[in-house]
Amino acid sequence: MRRALAALRSWTTSVPLAAAVLLAAVWGSHPGVFLAVVVAVALAGAVLAAVHHAEVVAHRVGEPFGSLVLAVAVTVIEVGLIVTLMVSGGPETASLARDTVFAAAMITMNGILGLCLIVGAVRARLAVFNAEGTGAALATVATLATTCLVLPTFTTSRPGPEFSPAQLTFAAVVSLLLYGLFVVTQTVRHRDFFLPVETDAAHPNAHAAPPSDRTAMVSVGLLLVALVGVVGLAKVESKSIEDGVAAIGLPHSFVGVVIALLVLLPETIAAVRAALRNQIQVSLNLALGSAMASIGLTIPTIAVASIWLEGPLLLGLGSTQMVLLALTVVVGVLTVVPGRATRLHGGVHLVLLAAFVFLAINP
Repeated sequence: MRRALAALRSWTTSVPLAAAVLLAAVWGSHPGVFLAVVVAVALAGAVLAAVHHAEVVAHRVGEPFGSLVLAVAVTVIEVGLIVTLMVSGGPETASLARDTVFAAAMITMNGILGLCLIVGAVRARLAVFNAEGTGAALATVATLATTCLVLPTFTTSRPGPEFSPAQLTFAAVVSLLLYGLFVVTQTVRHRDFFLPVETDAAHPNAHAAPPSDRTAMVSVGLLLVALVGVVGLAKVESKSIEDGVAAIGLPHSFVGVVIALLVLLPETIAAVRAALRNQIQVSLNLALGSAMASIGLTIPTIAVASIWLEGPLLLGLGSTQMVLLALTVVVGVLTVVPGRATRLHGGVHLVLLAAFVFLAINP
């Protein structure tokens, strides 16, 4: 009984539950200023709780399963949110999937990756990782992004940046097969390619005893609750974000970028904390795994949802977006090939993220 009461008193338990209760209370409403601040505080708490429970699960199951759990969990909930918005929205949601997936890819491949490389390089002079595993992940992300987000701009079966039903089915099947093949490679056939490189600068807590099965299962449940709170409260907060964006004269599409930044906060914090432990490979697993899951799981789900969704489904990127994506892939290859990176590599990726955000504000 005492243990149960102690668990309930723990902030890592109470905050996700409180966030879920708040989400149920405010879902579908347009909160005022005070309630928007409360939602923002609850959102921040849910993010920190999600990171804590993700690290508990990761410590129990080991890498690369730990980073895979967080990436897939966030993406599944994010996909559910996209489908919900598209079902309840109007014509303006035709490009929602494309905008959200592309924003997530740019944030993870440039923002999370660049920040972690800088943190690792500052801490240990060089950020060291496995080029084989990271290169395979980058190749998978590049293939998924080109197939699902670039090709629709150039196909001619439908007017505009849109797949025909047969083309969308092909892209969905290929995405699932490619993502499944990568997961098997990452967790079974070549798991060693995705494990942290042992260095003399290893964090002293890296070899701590793993938590019990019961503790890990509790953390899995609370992780899911926290992530539902993060994504749901980000959606509720989007009303206030839209008002703020409109008030300062920014394009409406920038709202998607802000929401993507909020939704990806748990992965960002978890990746940076791994970099502080000099586990750069874990950080890269999270960054590229999130980009891969965002594309590889969203497009098949949207393909199925399009059966009952009305209106066009715009997936093709514009010319500016394609240039940013191509440059991101090229820079990523040059970063990954040596298996080690400096602060300069991280800085280049962060500049690419800054270019993406700036052009989203000022297209």
